[in-house]
Amino acid sequence: MKVTAPISRLEEIELLAAAGADEIYCGVVPEEWLAQFNSGAVNRRLFGNLRGLQALRDAIELAHRHARSLFLVLNAPHYGAAHQRALLDLAERFRDFGGDAVIVADAGLIAELGERVPGLRVHLSSVAGCRNSAAVEFYRELGVRRVILPRDVTLAEIAAIRANAQDLEIEAFVLNDGCVFEEGLCHSIHLPAKLGGPICLDRRAPRYVGRQGLEIPAQLRSELDANDADYRDWLWYRFGCGFSSTPEGLPYGPCGLCAVPQLAAAGLASVKIAGRERSTAQKVASVRMVRAVVDRALRGADREAVRRFAVSIRGVEDRCRAGYMCYYPEVRAGVA
Repeated sequence: MKVTAPISRLEEIELLAAAGADEIYCGVVPEEWLAQFNSGAVNRRLFGNLRGLQALRDAIELAHRHARSLFLVLNAPHYGAAHQRALLDLAERFRDFGGDAVIVADAGLIAELGERVPGLRVHLSSVAGCRNSAAVEFYRELGVRRVILPRDVTLAEIAAIRANAQDLEIEAFVLNDGCVFEEGLCHSIHLPAKLGGPICLDRRAPRYVGRQGLEIPAQLRSELDANDADYRDWLWYRFGCGFSSTPEGLPYGPCGLCAVPQLAAAGLASVKIAGRERSTAQKVASVRMVRAVVDRALRGADREAVRRFAVSIRGVEDRCRAGYMCYYPEVRAGVA
């Protein structure tokens, strides 16, 4: 089971490889795309991308020099016809540069890639929302070679999907971003903070008004306030405990580290670290943390020992007990 990690800068490749990443993925926004569409939305991120095709070519060469695969993210849920033509050109260049795979969500683009860019390996993005074996089979027939599962698929479902996946590879999330909505059905954009940030970070103060202008009863107002406080707490956990890190630089936030033994036993090809837009230091720390847990599991440590180790790394057992940080809460609940 491999560790797959993100980059947005060339210098991160060597650092992440040394930290234990087996595979690298990235985004790019070519200058011609900006000129044609006046938009950076090649891959659902306006930031966290390599700068131009030469940087992409250099990234592929550098990754291969370190015996690592490099994947390119083209994962908006759908594209217009003009966008799709531009993406096919980009994918063709990526293949010719020696790139290893593209990560795609749009079924139409996947089909077109099979015809226009033969020989280019396609991985299905989690944004496609592929949650069961029938969906996996549909995408396999389109030519997909790996399926990246959404964050909300349970361990039992992952095992069942993998058992029925025939010759496909399966990948699941293990650390960092925790989309609070259904990522595959989210059509919002991630705005810069000065413009309000992502809609999922909604922090607007609610204002409650009783029917016909009547005052809201004190008990009801107290319950509403408590609900709002609980929601704010939940958001804080889901967004990396306020996007914070331990004193040692290990990122807080959603993870599936406790479930690594179950993921390995299910036969997953890789576990994915999210966060292309994070700092280099956070990416390196993330890889080291995941690598340490994966290595223990692959060496045969029992599940409980791996779970205790995973919880101890950041020293936040109280936050783990809250349950909001878990991709796979069934491990914490003792049912997996």
